[in-house]
Amino acid sequence: MSDTLIVNARLVNEGREFDADLRISHGRIDAIGSGLAARDGETVVDANGRRLLPGMIDDQVHFREPGMEYKADMATESTAAVAGGVTSFMDMPNTSPPTLSAEALENKYQRAAGRARANYGFYMGASNDNLAAIRVIDPLATPGVKVFMGASTGNMLVDDPETLAGIFRETPVPIITHCEDTPMIDAMLAKYRAEYGDDIPAACHPDIRSREACIKSTRLALELARTHGTRLHVLHISTADELALFTPGPLIDGNGVRKRITAETCIHFLRFDRGDYARLGHLIKCNPAIKDASDREALINALASDVIDVLATDHAPHTWEEKHNPYVRAPSGLPLVQYALVAALELVREGRLSNTQVVQKLAHAPAQLFDVKQRGFLREGYWADLALIDDTPFTVRNEDVLSKCAWSPFEGTTFHSRIAATWVNGQLVWDGERIVGEPQGRRMEFDR
Repeated sequence: MSDTLIVNARLVNEGREFDADLRISHGRIDAIGSGLAARDGETVVDANGRRLLPGMIDDQVHFREPGMEYKADMATESTAAVAGGVTSFMDMPNTSPPTLSAEALENKYQRAAGRARANYGFYMGASNDNLAAIRVIDPLATPGVKVFMGASTGNMLVDDPETLAGIFRETPVPIITHCEDTPMIDAMLAKYRAEYGDDIPAACHPDIRSREACIKSTRLALELARTHGTRLHVLHISTADELALFTPGPLIDGNGVRKRITAETCIHFLRFDRGDYARLGHLIKCNPAIKDASDREALINALASDVIDVLATDHAPHTWEEKHNPYVRAPSGLPLVQYALVAALELVREGRLSNTQVVQKLAHAPAQLFDVKQRGFLREGYWADLALIDDTPFTVRNEDVLSKCAWSPFEGTTFHSRIAATWVNGQLVWDGERIVGEPQGRRMEFDR
């Protein structure tokens, strides 16, 4: 394992920006300081004043393995991730078969070993009939339990009130939820099918998967969490209306007390709105739906004011052919890991967020929320998961997309920053143009 000295960098970490050098030794950050001298045999990288960030920890991805490898797998999607400065990911349980047991969970870790280019963690899933397995989860084996409180694939919609209460009462790790009310969605879908048949216009998606369905389900999740004292993280908030349900403030206060209930939004809710369905159609069809421009504005403001704690991707690739089916057969989800960090940095350029806020939402907060051990910060002794940012504009081209699905909703978009280099566990894995070396991803550990 080679050692590296990065000199003349602009470090962004823990609310500060400062000029410093950073030494990597044996996969970890060995020293941070000024004027660090190169050692024999050490690779020296001159950052020339460019920003050096802790790599993004994406706590919400669907890498589709096992069962749907024709559209994505751990190797291909983690390749796209590190090209985008994402150095760790947490993968969802709605695979085939779903991750509803300790055995299925361990199978996913075995699949990732030696193949994932980023560090990896896998969620346990909840269903109406696996409460016994959830009760005995090893807290060191998973970042949390995913509960679909809305329409889902397979056997993962939890709609039995007694089971739902049991999950919130007895789960020994954080619960993460997808909040949409299925009966409300089904009723709206029936209404639109009566009018249009199967070929419903894509622009109707935010009316079918409505803000009211989001609000009702999110309210239920928060009521259950407050009743049972649950550590709850609500995923992909998509409406301005839901924001009033959450308490603003830092994830961890001045006394070291962490929020019990936290919220997250996703990059596509900050870069697209209802007006983009005319141009992109089902390519931006996702659950929950991308909604109005006013929601987008409110979500950006909520990140800045610490109402929303985490920014993630919900990376969920489907094939080009699948996305061009009629509405009722076009699956929801879009590939995002390769361009999420640079998309977030556009908000810095636009004056909406600061560099330190972006790092807090994409790296520090996921590490803190899920008790990730020694990752997510630029700290001596921590694993060297790093992203070097070059402020040179580029336009997303189809031929540059590394996800197996081979398309991006950002094609044709010009971003004003690019990922100049990514290190995972101290090893260079992306040099700004191409993937470097063998997969370096490790199983994430949780400090609980």
